[in-house]
Amino acid sequence: MMAAEFIACAQRVLKIEQQAIEQLAQYLNADFEQACEIMFKCTGRIIVVGMGKSGHIGNKIAATLASTGSPAFFVHPGEASHGDLGMITKEDVVLLISNSGETNEILSIVPVIKRLGASMIAMTGNTTSSLAKLANVHICIKVEQEACPLGLAPTASTTATLVMGDALAVALLEARGFTADDFALSHPGGSLGRRLLLTVKDIMHAGDSLPVVNEHDIIRNALLEISAKGLGMTAIVNTQGELTGLFTDGDLRRILEQRIDIHTTEISTVMTKRCTTVYQDILAAEALNILEQKRINGLLVIDNCNRPIGAFNMQDLLKAGVI
Repeated sequence: MMAAEFIACAQRVLKIEQQAIEQLAQYLNADFEQACEIMFKCTGRIIVVGMGKSGHIGNKIAATLASTGSPAFFVHPGEASHGDLGMITKEDVVLLISNSGETNEILSIVPVIKRLGASMIAMTGNTTSSLAKLANVHICIKVEQEACPLGLAPTASTTATLVMGDALAVALLEARGFTADDFALSHPGGSLGRRLLLTVKDIMHAGDSLPVVNEHDIIRNALLEISAKGLGMTAIVNTQGELTGLFTDGDLRRILEQRIDIHTTEISTVMTKRCTTVYQDILAAEALNILEQKRINGLLVIDNCNRPIGAFNMQDLLKAGVI
């Protein structure tokens, strides 16, 4: 098989799966809306059940629901028949996934779920299937063809199932008014959690680590402070400790070109007076946006009285995993 044939095959697969997703729009109807209502009003958990490839997709759907404000977990139908049905209560909603709607392992546990009194939502590619008829609500995920040329391996159908699961999860997310802060509470680990939870206070250099000089100090002293604190900048304050300006490595390069005497010139004559500042309680991710928009490398942190209390730069954001 030539390289060009590989690409042609891949392009065909993408086209078939794209068409499968586009066709899902016709199934966003009253049944979909009713399923969302049932899941939204659920006082228990959303239990996702699926066998084989549908089970793998179901696992992901359950994880997406759980991380976006709809408590959920996955139960394997085979394990359910051997004790795991004890995880399901009448307050739960059970989302049953089967492309054919005739999966024996799933149909065998339906009577028990009905006896428990839990609501059932079926997601199948066959509106006349046994599972579709037995469920309280049916969501259709029918596709015209699989991307597999043999029509055997679940490909377009599993893609459609995954996308419909995302549609349910996001619809519920918006209905619950789920926010970035809520999302962060269930994602405290990894870069995602750091981006959502870290504030400027968590990463800034404060106290003795904060570079600061008086506005009447000579430039040489400011350079020594910058070198000692290693942030590439220093805050400049008046006798009351209020911020009056900023001096950076970039400013140094500019004054050297002007041949200004660093041993006799006060820093106030060359400092940047109107510098960008932030407060310590803003998110570090928000501060990163400011740095990128302003095209600067660092920021000073001030309190409500315009006194510098901290400083940080891109390197600090990188170390914290925000970038």
